[in-house]
Amino acid sequence: MRNILLTLLFFCCVDIVTASQDLDFIAVRKAFEAGDSKKLAIKIPRLRGHILESYGAYYQLQLQLDEAKSDKKMKVDIAAVRKFLTSYQGSFLADRIRGQWLKILGEREQWKLFAKEYRSLIKEDTELSCYSLQQRLNINGSGIRDDVLSLWLNEKEMPENCVSLFDSLVSAKLLTEEDVWKRIRLALEKGKVSAVKQINQYLPKKHALSERKLNSANKNPLRYLGRHRKKIKTRADREVILFAMFRLLRSDLGRAYAFWPKVREKFSLSEQSYFTGQLASRAAYKHDSRALAWFDETTNTGAPALLSDKQIKWKARAALRAKDWVTVLESIKAMSRLEQQAAVWRYWKAHALKKQGKNVEARVIFKPLSTEYHFYGQLAKEELGIASGVLPKSYKIEEEEITAIQKLPGIKRTLALYRLNLRIEATREWIWAIRGFDDRRLLAVAETARRNNLYDIAINTANKTIKLHNFSLRYLAPYRGAMKKALKQKDLDEALVYGLIRQESRFVSRAKSGAGAIGLMQLMPATAKWIAKKSGVRNYRKKLVSQVGTNLMLGTYYLEYVLTLFDNKSLLASAAYNAGPSRAKKWQGEELLEGAIYAETIPFKETRNYVKKVMSNSMYYASIFGHKARTLKDRLGTIEPRSNK
Repeated sequence: MRNILLTLLFFCCVDIVTASQDLDFIAVRKAFEAGDSKKLAIKIPRLRGHILESYGAYYQLQLQLDEAKSDKKMKVDIAAVRKFLTSYQGSFLADRIRGQWLKILGEREQWKLFAKEYRSLIKEDTELSCYSLQQRLNINGSGIRDDVLSLWLNEKEMPENCVSLFDSLVSAKLLTEEDVWKRIRLALEKGKVSAVKQINQYLPKKHALSERKLNSANKNPLRYLGRHRKKIKTRADREVILFAMFRLLRSDLGRAYAFWPKVREKFSLSEQSYFTGQLASRAAYKHDSRALAWFDETTNTGAPALLSDKQIKWKARAALRAKDWVTVLESIKAMSRLEQQAAVWRYWKAHALKKQGKNVEARVIFKPLSTEYHFYGQLAKEELGIASGVLPKSYKIEEEEITAIQKLPGIKRTLALYRLNLRIEATREWIWAIRGFDDRRLLAVAETARRNNLYDIAINTANKTIKLHNFSLRYLAPYRGAMKKALKQKDLDEALVYGLIRQESRFVSRAKSGAGAIGLMQLMPATAKWIAKKSGVRNYRKKLVSQVGTNLMLGTYYLEYVLTLFDNKSLLASAAYNAGPSRAKKWQGEELLEGAIYAETIPFKETRNYVKKVMSNSMYYASIFGHKARTLKDRLGTIEPRSNK
C-alpha cells in the first residue's frame, strides 16, 4: 500500500510541475506576441527542462530577427543564430529560424553567406525562391531561365522581393516580351486587374496596355466591346478585348459567343484558337451542351489548339456527360503524362475502353488500379467483379513501436502543443516530425495520436501509408454512443454520416472553418439556428453547436432533410450538404447520368473531391460497422434528369 501511495504521489507531483510549466510557457508566449523582449528574457529560464523549452529560445531570437528586418542598419547576432541552429539542429524551429535569417541576408544582398546557408534549408517558400534566383543571377545567371519561368508563370501573388527579381531578369533579357504577355494573359484570365497593371510596366511603352481601357473593360465589358470593337489596332487592344470577352463569358456565355464573330477577324489564328478554348472550357464548366462543339472549333481555326491540362480535363468531363467515349479517350491522351497517371484519368480511360467493348484493354488498367484504396480503386474493383468495401487485414502495431515513437522530441512537442490548444503549431510540428517515416512508424504515430484523442492527426497519418495499412486508424469512429442517440428515430445510414464527418472535420469537435462552419458536422451558425427552431430545440444558443451531442443532433437532422429533397440519393445529398441544395440540383443533367459521372463533373473542385471522398468513406465505414454489403455504384446511383424534378 505504501508503494502505491508513493507512486500516486510521484505522478501527482509530476502533473503539478507540468501544469506549472505549461502556465510559464503561456506567459512566455504572451510576452513574445506582445513583442516584450524584457519580460520574455525574465520568464524564459522558467521553461528549463520543459519539452517546449526550445520555443522560448525561438521566440527570443525571432524578436531579434524581426527587429533586424525592420532596421536594416541593425546587425544580426550571427553567433546567437548559429548557436540556436546547432542546439536544435534538425528541428522545425531551427529550419524556420534559418529561413528568417536567409530572408534578411537576401534583403541585404549578402549573397556569399546566403548561398552557404541556403543549402541547409529544408522548407522553402516563394520569397526564398526569389532570393535564391537573385543570388544565382548575381553570380552569372546561367541555367536559371526554367526556374524563373516556373515562378513567372505562377498565378499566385508574388512577394515584393520577387518583383525586384523580375525587374533584374527583364533588364538582363532573361524574360522576353512574349514572356510578359503570357503572364499578362494569366492575370487577365483570373480578372486580376491590379496585377496586370504591375506586369504592364515590363512592356515597352508603345506596346503597353492602356490602363484606362483596362478599367473600362473591367467595369462594363459589354459596353466596352460595343464601343471599341472597330478600334482594334495593336496587340494591347486585342488583349483588352479578350479580357472583356472573358468577363462576359463568366456572366453570359451565349452573348459572348454571339459577339465573337464581330471581332474574330481582328485576331490571329492562334489568338482565335486561344479564345475558343476559353469559351469551350467555360461552357464545359457550366455544363453547356455546346462545349464539345466549341472545343472542336479550337482546331478549326487552322492553328494548333494549345489547351492547358485544366481545359483538357474539362473537355473530358464534357465528353463524359455526353457519353462520347471517343472524345473521352482523345482528351485523356492529350493530357500531360503526369496528369494521365492520376487515378481519376486511369479509371475513366478504362471505363471508356470498356464502353467501346475493349474489355481486355480496360482490365489491364482496372487491375492495378483496383489495389489502391480510394474512390477510383473501389470503382475499379467493382468493374472487375470484386467487392469494393472489403477491408484488407490491418497491420498490428506493437507496443514497443509506440513506446519508441512517444520518446521522439517532435512527437512530444506535438502532444504538448495540442494539450495547450495550440493546434496550428502542433500540426506544424507533427508534419515536420513524420517526414520520411516508413509505414510502421507512421502507424505508431497514428496510434499515439488516437490514444491522445487527436483524431485528425491519427487519420491523416494513417492515410499516408503505402504498403502497410490499418483501416481502424484510417477510419476512426469515435462518439458512437452520442451518434446512436442522434440517429434514434432518424432514417439515416450511420456509415454515410461517419463518412461525411470524416471529411468535414476529421472528428475535431471544436473545428471551425474559414467560412465559420462549426463542429463535427461543420454547421454554419444560421443553418444550425434554423435546424434548432425546426426540430424544436428549446433554449438554443450559438455556443451549443460546438458540443458533440448537439452538433450531431442538428447535423443529422439537416442531412436527413437534404436526403428527403433528393429522393434519398446519398450522392446528391452530400453535394447539397457541401454546396447547397440549389447547386446540387442545378448540376443534374438533361439526361440520365451515372452517379460517378455526376460526381466527376461537379464544377466546384472542393465539392467534387468532397462527394467522392464521402462516398468512398461510407463504403469503408459500412465494412467496419458490419453493415449489409452494398456496392459503391449502388450508393452513387443514377441521377435523374433535372427536367424530371
